[in-house]
Amino acid sequence: MASPLTLVLPFFVLVVFPYAAVSAGQASCCYKRLFSLGDSITDTGNLASVAPNISALAFPYGETFFHRPTGRFCDGRLIVDFIAEALKLPLLTPFLAGKTAEDFKQGANFAVEWFQRVLHMLGPTEQDRKDIMSSSVFLMGEIGGNDYNHPFFQNRSFEDEIKPLVPKVIEKIENATKVLIGLGAKAIIVPGNFPIGCIPRYLTMFQSNNPSDYDATGCIRWLNDFAEEHNRALRLMLDSIRSHDPAVTIVYGDHYDAILEVTRSPQKHGFRKDVALTACCGDGGPHNSGTLFSCNATSVLCPDPSKHISWDGLHLTEAAYQFVAYGMMNGQYADRPFCSRNADSN
Repeated sequence: MASPLTLVLPFFVLVVFPYAAVSAGQASCCYKRLFSLGDSITDTGNLASVAPNISALAFPYGETFFHRPTGRFCDGRLIVDFIAEALKLPLLTPFLAGKTAEDFKQGANFAVEWFQRVLHMLGPTEQDRKDIMSSSVFLMGEIGGNDYNHPFFQNRSFEDEIKPLVPKVIEKIENATKVLIGLGAKAIIVPGNFPIGCIPRYLTMFQSNNPSDYDATGCIRWLNDFAEEHNRALRLMLDSIRSHDPAVTIVYGDHYDAILEVTRSPQKHGFRKDVALTACCGDGGPHNSGTLFSCNATSVLCPDPSKHISWDGLHLTEAAYQFVAYGMMNGQYADRPFCSRNADSN
């Protein structure tokens, strides 16, 4: 199984021009760049560069905003895209699609082990690199989702093989975060994992005849408990790093509560209640999502993705990602302001 830090799938990339700003509660962003590291939740095209036959490069992916497939596992924009737009920045270059330093002037979407190559590309001198690190925001994740997805979907033992992954995944995130801090990073955002018990593909694969396995919303309790276990361990680790590096701003992005909120109260946020646990694009069944990943031109496609939370049974719709992104930026789904008035204050 791939390590969460060897996946070719990214998370957030943003770059803020000098003095570009976005409101986040009472704070504003004053960063020149934002780099992201993570998985398919925020992949703007890395996997497509090395796997040209992936489903995200075919209809109906990209239909809502781009009106064509872009390599994003979504009907349109991702969390990173909404944050970039809020900062009045262009949508950003995936690492594997970039050829020159010019391609990465405004950030890059890529896996962590490639970061130093880009850093040297952007900053030829040590001082240049220090300036880049101290004036950038780094998004560490969502990391770990695929490391859990793979054994879950291979029906591996939960107690013996999947639960023991949590400390290993947290350690990988911790090590990568410390590498960035060692290089001079002053602002890092680390999102938690989704409530996987509300994800259509999980609901199909782990369906139960026991009503007590489900909460009032219809999500599977033990799967959400597992996601919460990961998130608790992640937050404890981040607290530890903060105590050792108080000059670094480290923000926990609460993807879990954001998605749980919109799943429990869909109509309040513009979604349909009757399809809150149903994929927009899939292969039929109660959740329009089978045990195999299936969203393509022959799939059962909903008439309006903006009313669905789930796009393909595993990834979210553009509308749901917008809700998560805005919630993180305004501080509702983050443990501290997304942006601080001083990039190097905690």
